[in-house]
Amino acid sequence: MRSGAKIGIITGVSIVVLAGGGYGAYSLMGGSDSGSGGKPRTVVADPPSADQAASGAKDFLAAWASGDIAKAASLTDDPTAATTALTAFKTQVKPSALTLTPAGPATPQAFASATGTPTPAKPTGAASATPSATGTPGAGDSPSATPGPTGVLMGFKARAEFEGTSRVWDYNGFLSVVKMSDNTPAVHWAPSVIHPHLSGNETIATQQVFAPPSTVVDRNGKALQGASLTPALMASLQENARKLLPPDPNKDQDAGSAVVITDPSGKTASDKLFTIVEPKPGKPFKVTIDNTLQAAAEKAMTDLGGKQGSIVAIEPSTGQVLAFANAPATGQNRAFTGLLAPGSTMKIVTSTALLEAGLSPDTPVACPEKSSNPVAIPNDFPGAFPEYTLQKDFMVSCNTAFINQGLTSLKPETLAGTAKDVYGIGLEWKTGLPNADGKIPATPGSKDEQAMNYIGQGKVQMNPLAIASVTATVQSGSFKQPVLVAGLPQQQAARQISPDVAAKLRAMMNATAVGGTASQVMAGITDNAGAKTGSAEVQGASTTNSWFTAFRGNLAVAAEVQGGGHGVDAAGPAVASLLKAGH
Repeated sequence: MRSGAKIGIITGVSIVVLAGGGYGAYSLMGGSDSGSGGKPRTVVADPPSADQAASGAKDFLAAWASGDIAKAASLTDDPTAATTALTAFKTQVKPSALTLTPAGPATPQAFASATGTPTPAKPTGAASATPSATGTPGAGDSPSATPGPTGVLMGFKARAEFEGTSRVWDYNGFLSVVKMSDNTPAVHWAPSVIHPHLSGNETIATQQVFAPPSTVVDRNGKALQGASLTPALMASLQENARKLLPPDPNKDQDAGSAVVITDPSGKTASDKLFTIVEPKPGKPFKVTIDNTLQAAAEKAMTDLGGKQGSIVAIEPSTGQVLAFANAPATGQNRAFTGLLAPGSTMKIVTSTALLEAGLSPDTPVACPEKSSNPVAIPNDFPGAFPEYTLQKDFMVSCNTAFINQGLTSLKPETLAGTAKDVYGIGLEWKTGLPNADGKIPATPGSKDEQAMNYIGQGKVQMNPLAIASVTATVQSGSFKQPVLVAGLPQQQAARQISPDVAAKLRAMMNATAVGGTASQVMAGITDNAGAKTGSAEVQGASTTNSWFTAFRGNLAVAAEVQGGGHGVDAAGPAVASLLKAGH
């Protein structure tokens, strides 16, 4: 017959484990067990004898194992905290049987080995010198130069059994025994008495556990590939998706169970101590990425020859992200979190606002050499073209036309409002990965700032994710918030772009792809396609950043290349390669 005691099947309500106090922090009122006529029973500085330490540990463990929580708690220096913690273990971990066997004196080094932490410090007020067989594993205790009580560290072996399974949980436990003012031993209470890994701000309970996904697969069920899809990003995506996706009614069928220590604040990771029932093998985790397009995106970034950049491809009909890549692949996920001036790709949004204000693609909008705002801005080409229309201005990317017409036809707040209400910019997207929302000043501080906003300079900041989404909205006629996992909640824009305005924008972008600044790059892929180039000046840089965005069929792509020059120089070929791969 095993030494130790066992308890029967346990039921009860959930109670949070509370931290125990330090030495000398509690007085135990004498009663039938106090031996001091009702006087307060306190911890004293002297350590208990070896026999007292052994007796104190044995009696406490026997009471705990038998299920007599009241008696076990009374044998500690903090019955209130001990009662709460022992009850929580009983009702949350729910062992069907518990055997606790004294193992004699232990060393601080043994406790440290069990907890993976340095040798436990003595409690507040502890003496500066302690024999090697003494110590106090209480959580939250700290050393002090003030002389104080000393406890004797005792070990024990714990074995927990669980109903419905033959698996048993064996672990080594530790507790510290101190001497009380009535010359009796008591267990110094600390959460680590329950388990060496447990601290005062944590809970221990039997919980559902699930096996990790067997693999991450693309939208077609093939193993996901791509240097930019780093393990850290994929782990973050899975964790975020788990929180954002609606509950799976069939998920519990795959669950196992385990004893887990959890930090309610979420500051530290959960500690799975023992698996009671193994969960079923995890199912593949499917993302919206398309391996073919992802390979093209990775190659496009590699072909930049060392320049930094990023690219994103979106399916307009769903908002699903089909590919994203960064250069360098293992650096910042600048495709989602970068914030840069988008240059003339912003003219898609500016054109939307102008069309909604009553202009049409064939409305005459002159293209002078310089803009009319106080700090005049020139074009990227010489000459004045008073005969141009809005569509022609868009095709050649005339800065002065968009600035002058924007200042004439639009209110200062209109651009930011259109970006948010139609294109969802600033709605705090939940894509599955961390992403930075585009930024457009709601109220520009001056005419000059307002002018710069219309051409994607000034304080306007975007990333390829945002610009690809703008292009996808034009193509489909409706904003679909980008996501990386099907079923994630998608923010809704305040209003849809009107079919008339969407059709005019598509025509303007198609004209740009056929005969405008994007024609060189888009040669041969202009069927059901449209594009917009951009180059953004950066203070202190001699070469502009290259931007390019385009759609073809049910595919929208945007890219940026730092120091890449004009839109067609670096970002354009990258975008074109994905449009070809997705055809």
